[in-house]
Parts: sequence; structure tokens; C-alpha cells
Amino acid sequence: MKLLLTSSGLVNKSITNALRQLLGKSFNKANLVFIPTAANVEEGDKWWLIDDLQNCKKLGFASIDIVDISALPKNLWQPRLEAADVLLFSGGNTFHLIYWIRKSGLEKILPKLLEERIYMGISAGSMVASRSILLSQSEKLYYDDLGQYKDEEGLAFVSFQVRPHFNSPLFPNARASFLKEIAKEIVEPIYAIDDQTAIKIVNSKVEVVSEGEWEVFNLG
Repeated sequence: MKLLLTSSGLVNKSITNALRQLLGKSFNKANLVFIPTAANVEEGDKWWLIDDLQNCKKLGFASIDIVDISALPKNLWQPRLEAADVLLFSGGNTFHLIYWIRKSGLEKILPKLLEERIYMGISAGSMVASRSILLSQSEKLYYDDLGQYKDEEGLAFVSFQVRPHFNSPLFPNARASFLKEIAKEIVEPIYAIDDQTAIKIVNSKVEVVSEGEWEVFNLG
């Protein structure tokens, strides 16, 4: 399985090169699907979501499709994901995203899809790849068919937790002082990455790609 977990997407050459290496071909020969579902419940200006798409466009992909798994039935979104080389899950509300990954049926087929495709995450899209989304600051949402939001389980594609936006003043729970304390209550490692950093995973090999700041808690 190949993953590229980012805080803010394709924002620098190091992260862009990491994605190109995972693809094994030029961007103009690759198809990308952008999944904006996590952003649906976020209020206000979506400049950050537009920036994420613009950064993809600048790389010259053969095609960029936008597929909201909460808005389409499986028979419509599945073939569009199958046509892609990169599945990019956007930022937004972590709990909303994992809810729809499960409710849509994507969770069941995603491991098979990723045998030949790259999973890329931005912020919330990166956090759901972990075993737990405990570190998310997203507001938990109430869903009638669940009675309440039931769990904090992620997809467990990686054996560590991801905390994007490391040391950002906009995210108090992403500061080193907070993470140092909460790490005492968490068994697995925590990779804290800022907006200029990504985590590249090929099978079980983990590599941090950065032009910024990052730190690992509970590594050893």
C-alpha cells in the first residue's frame, strides 16, 4: 500500500516529488480523484479547499475528477475511483469523513482499490488513515441513524496517529506542549506535521518529507 499523508496538500517541491515517486510516472499520465466530503460541514470561506485543488491543477494531471461520496450512490462513484491513480481525500471534518467512508461502502473496497492506487490525505484525510482519530479537533456530529456519533476508529492503514498543522496558532491541540502531554495516554507513535510536511508510506516503510517542522512522539 502506498500513502502520502499531508497537512496541507501539494504545497512544495519535496511533497510533489514524493507523490511523483509513488506514482512512478509523470503527472500528465496520471488521473487524480479529489474527494471533498470532509469539507461539506465546514462553514465559511473555502479558500483552503480551492487552494488544494489549484495545487493539483498546477501539476498538470491528465485529469482531475471531483467525487463526493456522500452525494452519489456507489454505482456512480466506484467506477470513477477505479479510473484514478491517486485518491485524494481533502481536509475538513474528520468525523464526517470517516462516517461517509463507512456509510457509502467505500471502507469495504478501499483496501482493494489501494492495491494499485495511491491514497493521499490532506489534514482530516490524513488523520482517518490512522487506527484512531482521537487527536482530531473536528466537532463531532450527530447522526439520526446512529443515535450518536459512535466511535473514533480510523481506517488503520498505518500504525501511528497523525496530527496535522503542527504548532499552528489556529490549532491549539496541534501544539507541541499539548501533544507531549496527550502522548502519555496514547500507545502508538504520533507524527505531528506542519503544513510544509508529509509522511510517505510504502508498505511498512515510513519516510517524513519536509520543508518545515515536524516531531514524532512515542517513537521508541
